[in-house]
Amino acid sequence: MSSTENAGNSSQQPPQPGTAGSEAVAPEAGTAVAPSPGDAALVDPTAGAATEQAPSQAAPETPAPEASTPEAPTPEAPGPETAIPESATPGTPAPQHAVPEHAVPQHAVPHPPADAAPASDPAQWGRVDEDGTVYVRTAEGERAVGSWQAGDPASGLAHYARRYDDLATEVTLLEARLRAHTGNPSEIKAKAQALAESIPTATAVGDLDGLAARARAMVGTADSAAAESRAEKAAARAAQVARKEALAVEAEQIAAESTSWKAAGDRLKAIVEEWKTIRGIDRKTDEALWSRFAAARDAFGRRRGAHFAALDAQRGEARAAKQELINEAQRLSTSTEWGPTSAAMRSLMDRWKAVPRTGRDGDDDLWKQFRAAQDVFFSARAESDKARNAEQLANQQAKEEILAEAEKLDPSSDLRGAQNVLRKLQERYDAIGHVPRGAMRQLEDRMQAVEQRIRGAVDTSRPRVAPENPMVTSMRQAVTKAEEQLAKAEAAGDGRRIEEARANLATRQEWLAEAEKSANRR
Repeated sequence: MSSTENAGNSSQQPPQPGTAGSEAVAPEAGTAVAPSPGDAALVDPTAGAATEQAPSQAAPETPAPEASTPEAPTPEAPGPETAIPESATPGTPAPQHAVPEHAVPQHAVPHPPADAAPASDPAQWGRVDEDGTVYVRTAEGERAVGSWQAGDPASGLAHYARRYDDLATEVTLLEARLRAHTGNPSEIKAKAQALAESIPTATAVGDLDGLAARARAMVGTADSAAAESRAEKAAARAAQVARKEALAVEAEQIAAESTSWKAAGDRLKAIVEEWKTIRGIDRKTDEALWSRFAAARDAFGRRRGAHFAALDAQRGEARAAKQELINEAQRLSTSTEWGPTSAAMRSLMDRWKAVPRTGRDGDDDLWKQFRAAQDVFFSARAESDKARNAEQLANQQAKEEILAEAEKLDPSSDLRGAQNVLRKLQERYDAIGHVPRGAMRQLEDRMQAVEQRIRGAVDTSRPRVAPENPMVTSMRQAVTKAEEQLAKAEAAGDGRRIEEARANLATRQEWLAEAEKSANRR
């Protein structure tokens, strides 16, 4: 394991008994042991009292195959490493040199599994003899790993057990990384190989054979783990490709079919933002997918531009057509031919409704001009109608005055004089113009009643003759009424009403002729 990985682990997990993070002094003796190269980052090399038998042992942080196997020292002839430095003072703790937490990011290595095995019992795997030599038991027998001269044997075993726990932590971390497929499998394999070669000769007390077997097992499974990692990466890449493929297909569908220009444009912008979040695709595939999306977006832009260009052209034509209707309405606005001009204005309104809109603001302005021209005409017609109504009211009053005079005639005293006065009154009555439609029938009935009263007086002075056929009288009244309706229609200038009134009058005249023929035959 590299020093970077050790630093990453130290920043994530608190020190535990039997680990390098807690190794500062022997628990009881108070004198630290001279560290191996693997402890160089954590223990001051001048503060220890124990010595190592394998100075060429590779540090656990940078595993590499060892050049040679250390030989076990003999009590009678200890090597120069057995000397205790004079500067070591019992009871003085060795300073700790912790690796800064910021040296490696927190995510550089995974946490060891929660169910990792606790620190092993050093007494099961090693011993310290009477002269302080520390031994470890392996499948090949005992091997001397160092010398402990600073305290009781249990403290010495604990010191070398912590060395073993450091190595076990490295193996556990590599196993976790291999299972989680984090990091480069080839790099993990190389580190596992280095550990498998260095652990059997490590200056540590513990199950070195089992730990080396775990390292060798990682070497054997690294290739399959690398294949799984590649498969996972390929699956992740395929999923990302599928996401961009779906976005490209959606963009192509929008480009080909959508006419919701605002919503579709907003969706294409959202696709661009989502596109930026999709990563992990090789450049060639990514560029091909982007080319599809960009082409679809450009096609949509061209289709939208063509739509609005056509819409602008259509609005221009509609604007010209409505301007022509405005001009025509303005020409008719001064006409005093109320009936025909009213019909023409209604026709202009129907034509206006048939022309498409030119846009909200422009259409409102054109409508105001068109409506203003129509208002000029209809206001003038309203004033004319008002004046005509006033004239008709005056005519009604004049006719009522004549009727009042006629109703005062007394044919019993002077029949001929009454007839002459009535004739003159009728001439004055007929000379007066139109009266309001609602009063016309009432006035006619009053005049007819006077005529009948005078005619009745004449009839009584003559020999009795057969009375006129009621059918003929009714038909004559119907003809008179039809003539009045025709006169009103002609005064209003309404072509449709004129035609209907003429047809009605012709029908009533035919019926009167038939009634008179029938009465004469009797």
